[in-house]
Amino acid sequence: MLISARARQSEAKLPFSPKTSAFPLTSSSSLSNKSASVFIAAIDQKQQSHHPLAAMATTSFTRGKATLPDLPYDYGALEPYISGQIMELHHSKHHQTYVNGFNAAVEALAEAEAKGDSKAAASQAPLLNFHGGGHVNHSLFWENLAPNGKGGGGEPEGKLLTAINQDFGSFENLKKQTNAALAGIQGSGWAWIVKDKASGNLTLVTRANQEPVTGNFEPLLGIDAWEHAYYLQYQNRKAEYFSAIWDVINWGTVAKRFGQ
Repeated sequence: MLISARARQSEAKLPFSPKTSAFPLTSSSSLSNKSASVFIAAIDQKQQSHHPLAAMATTSFTRGKATLPDLPYDYGALEPYISGQIMELHHSKHHQTYVNGFNAAVEALAEAEAKGDSKAAASQAPLLNFHGGGHVNHSLFWENLAPNGKGGGGEPEGKLLTAINQDFGSFENLKKQTNAALAGIQGSGWAWIVKDKASGNLTLVTRANQEPVTGNFEPLLGIDAWEHAYYLQYQNRKAEYFSAIWDVINWGTVAKRFGQ
């Protein structure tokens, strides 16, 4: 999902094999609990596909390093629904922190691997998952948004709307269920509308912190429930943020992901 074939480092320099997505550690390593290895496996699986996530990887990684993607709109373009101040801090500071953290964890893991230090390598697993997930989630999130009236807001159309009506009852029900899921997140996390890869059905899932959507689900639309996404504007009135963000959702992007 993250490391494109074009931007990937040479296999000899990677702390894992891009072909097997496996960390070359002993079975006693805590990485065997799948914290980092599952995340890297998901990355590798996505990069082999032709889904939008794979396409995104080519712009958010350069020469094997995570890079901050450019936004397709100005920081103030989503006002009054999301303030320019929030967008600037969210993108240039918070997302950049995830980029830096992921790159640092990959470097530390490579160094530990070179030294044969499985304990030090294993300690990078939660950092890879957290910062890598944060990078993926936010890269998708920015593409989910567009200025109101210029691709943002309104209602989904075509096959996407048909699927929403079938699986949620109506577009209004989808919004209500998503907002309820967002409100129910304890602490920080995300709500995602996803497509089941096997059945093609839509469903709603939540993820804590920066846990990425992997496995049998294809993420179509994610909404950030971290305080940094809304607090400067909405303070403790996060329900207002959950309501307002629908006015800048880019349903065109969601439809393209759904159609893959």
